[in-house]
Amino acid sequence: MRVGAYILGKKLRREEKYPLVLMLEPLFRCNLACPGCGKIDYEDAILDRRLSVAQCLSAVDECGAPVVSIPGGEPLLHKEIDQIVAGIVARKKFVYLCTNGLLLEKKLHLFKPTPYLTFSVHLDGLEEHHDKAVNQPGTFKRAVAAIRKAREAGFRVNINCTLFNTMKAEDAARFFDFCADELDVEGITAAPGYAYERAPEQRHFLNRIRTKQLFRDILKLRGKTPWRFSQSALYMDFLAGNQSYQCTPWGTPTRNIFGWQRPCYLLGEGYARSFKELMETTEWERYGTGNYEKCADCMVHCGYEGTAVEDTLRRPWKALMVKLRGFRTDGPMAPDIQLDNQRPAEFIFESLMKKVTIDAEEPKRLRPRKARARVEDDAA
Repeated sequence: MRVGAYILGKKLRREEKYPLVLMLEPLFRCNLACPGCGKIDYEDAILDRRLSVAQCLSAVDECGAPVVSIPGGEPLLHKEIDQIVAGIVARKKFVYLCTNGLLLEKKLHLFKPTPYLTFSVHLDGLEEHHDKAVNQPGTFKRAVAAIRKAREAGFRVNINCTLFNTMKAEDAARFFDFCADELDVEGITAAPGYAYERAPEQRHFLNRIRTKQLFRDILKLRGKTPWRFSQSALYMDFLAGNQSYQCTPWGTPTRNIFGWQRPCYLLGEGYARSFKELMETTEWERYGTGNYEKCADCMVHCGYEGTAVEDTLRRPWKALMVKLRGFRTDGPMAPDIQLDNQRPAEFIFESLMKKVTIDAEEPKRLRPRKARARVEDDAA
């Protein structure tokens, strides 16, 4: 009801571009080094940086989105993460704290159960598959134990599952059954992995056709226990190849240690100093499938869930029919976006990191000058 009222307010004010979920990254440091992750390939000087509590809450207020997702890195490594979460909850925003679960049981006492807080625990399948995906044995058992402790303590828990081409439909179906039958979680967020250009392992990312076929094959195997997905019906229908959507990158703006990331959570190709600057000066038309090579195979929820929600609002009967009939898993797929006119990828990571490093060092260089100026003024 809160999210619906927020969206309705935006519609009544005729705002075309508005945020739905703030992606708040208070740090990049992680206690895992997953081969499919492109978020932690930074120098130690950057990995050691953190957003302060004040910076995080200022971003929440500035953006105004009703939902705040806190990814990373591993957010539970942040020494003030409890204060960040408490500040967001006090604003009656829905928080999804994303974690690999390794520190969850240890840090659980820092938080209080509330409808506004959900731990979104990352599991990429059952034990063998997950431990291989994160390149560390024992992580599945520790994460599952933490999930059970969190549920016993009254916390809301969601599973965040990323699928790669190493996942077979039968294995994914068994994993979803496990989540529904044994873990007692509120929902599953499932999406294909995004091909980060700096991810160490590039062989296992799915393209669009293979993503659609994999989700069709998985959905065919649903058993008697319903799988509870924490995603809209039309987004899931999109993953199954039954909807043609463009992404909505402004629906999930990202604030991290560098600033407001352009254009989205997955692509870092520049930074704005404020949310207003991000929304007003980003050349949105240059990005998205069909517009930019780096976006060609992306079908991730942070880009497309906003589009599906928008479609649901425009045509609620369409979403209702999908809900009632289920997802179509055979027959022709919806036409996909043509890639003929997309602009080629620009590989600007090194130059961008050089710029943000210089920008970060600039205040430090200016401080001594200002101090000297104050001394000279006092002397005068």
